[in-house]
Amino acid sequence: MFKWIKKGLIFDVNKMPKEVWFEQFAQAPSTLIFDEFVRVYFSCRPLPDKNGSYVSYSAFVDLDRKDLTHIVNIAKQPILELGQKGAFDEFGTYPVSVIKKEKDILAYYGGWTRCESVPFNVAIGAAVSKNNGLTFKKMGQGPVLSYSANEPFIISGPKIRHFNDEYYLFYIAGKKWLHNEGKPEPVYKIRMARSKNGVDWIKHNEDLIVSKIGEDEAQASPDVFYYNKKYHMFFCYRAGLNYRGKDGGYRIGYASSVDLKNWERNDANAGLDISEQGWDSEMISYPHVFELDGNIYMLYLGNDVGKQGFGLAKLEGTLK
Repeated sequence: MFKWIKKGLIFDVNKMPKEVWFEQFAQAPSTLIFDEFVRVYFSCRPLPDKNGSYVSYSAFVDLDRKDLTHIVNIAKQPILELGQKGAFDEFGTYPVSVIKKEKDILAYYGGWTRCESVPFNVAIGAAVSKNNGLTFKKMGQGPVLSYSANEPFIISGPKIRHFNDEYYLFYIAGKKWLHNEGKPEPVYKIRMARSKNGVDWIKHNEDLIVSKIGEDEAQASPDVFYYNKKYHMFFCYRAGLNYRGKDGGYRIGYASSVDLKNWERNDANAGLDISEQGWDSEMISYPHVFELDGNIYMLYLGNDVGKQGFGLAKLEGTLK
């Protein structure tokens, strides 16, 4: 079992200066390492409109590489523009994952649109930055990974990785909508696709992680990295219904693999759970694990899926 030492809520939205486009939430953290700082990309929201509907933007905060609890810079504008009317990303860019490619930085993001019979749908878009990740320009007006015959909706939660001279996208795909007193709730599972160029993708077309708490378990945020001759995946999962509190709320799971296709799930090894009180006492979710200067860290969300911000934990010992 891994043991994580919590360092607290290191990015508190309530302590940040408010912008028209950034009033609430700091969701789905994802890092990019620089010489002097660690850039953490996240997704945020302005206040909802008169109908209670949100839009989502993506931004970043820079943390001092020598002290990750110290903020040295924060984005002055969203890193991506929302899509044009009718586009797949008209109402949101959430979440986002980045990777360096030579002198450029690639970003993959969930593009949100609103629907009539269900609240939303999502597909995955791609963008590129040529100014060190300050802003990104979309590769096109449409998604690079979208719905297909056995992945009919909610293609989201991208995590981009590069293994064995190929790009891998770990993401989620919707399975069904559950009826919940007039408010449909989605069930989604973790999937994978691979690409030689980061644009044209071949889907694996199978769920990667077996369900633990029943058929309607929803899984998200599959963060995969290679360490000690094995692939490690930290992810989060929740109940299909009644998950917006402590009972049924998000928890962090763990699985390992030697080939990226066959995964052995063992959540007991995840080593990080809710606190007895405070900002992460009801749920923890959207883990992002990264190595920095000989240490391994995890960024994650707490109650209300990141409404307050994100926290940090440091691994004690090593991954095996």
